[in-house]
Amino acid sequence: MPRESLRSLRGRSALAGRAVLVTGASGAFGSATLRLARELGASALGLDLKPGDGVLACDVTDDGQVRDAVGEAIGQLAGLDVLIHFAGIGPAVDIGQPPGAGVTEALEVNLLGVWRVTAAALPALLERRGRVIITASLLAGVTLPFTGAYTVSKRALTGYADVLRAEYGTHLGVTTVYPGYVDTPIHDRSRAVGVSLDGLVPAERVADTVAATLRAATAARVPRDVASTRLGTAGLRLARHAPSVLDRAVAARLSTILRRGTYTGAELAAGLRERLSAGGKEMHA
Repeated sequence: MPRESLRSLRGRSALAGRAVLVTGASGAFGSATLRLARELGASALGLDLKPGDGVLACDVTDDGQVRDAVGEAIGQLAGLDVLIHFAGIGPAVDIGQPPGAGVTEALEVNLLGVWRVTAAALPALLERRGRVIITASLLAGVTLPFTGAYTVSKRALTGYADVLRAEYGTHLGVTTVYPGYVDTPIHDRSRAVGVSLDGLVPAERVADTVAATLRAATAARVPRDVASTRLGTAGLRLARHAPSVLDRAVAARLSTILRRGTYTGAELAAGLRERLSAGGKEMHA
């Protein structure tokens, strides 16, 4: 993790002695967050399909596994102060087709997985007036093609976070974090079918999201919504307050890269290329 990100968090004592649980803990975001949380003095454990040192095996789509793993983690930690959600997947789909397995999987992991784990951990969190950090995505507001399953699940996830805050906010801090595009294995599935987001939107670093997440977890006043970078913050504000402006910018960028042949050979993009060609030089927005 870059030194500037570490420096921005060093000296924060709010995590010292705190009990932290991280989902998706074997992934890029989760593993880095677990390491840094421990460095900041927290007692931290993780949940993931891939167990490891301090990471318990757990499929967040399975009610029984969630109940058992969360219970075991809370027992080992002797309570819970902070729950951080990173578990997620990103299948590429054509939203004009009937929802298939990829859509169901995205909703089960990205939305209902967060819901299951939070519900299992809620009694322990409420006991200590703890915090839940929910990782959404800038794609919850910045609309790109072939991300339908991911975008819908993440936009729904922001609604879940808002209702959780409305119902439990007197005793629970709830923060939604909005990372932008970060080059992690979550993009492997879209790359495999030739519709990668590489180059379509500005890239961020793993360290940006990890630092933003732990700053939210240690802030004196619980932040409601947090982007990982300044550019991400601007994108989030545009998505909230001027979505049509953002739509036009994305449409223009997409038209440009399609004319350059970026998705040539990608079966999933064949219909979009044909519609763009038939509709003229500009995408409708």
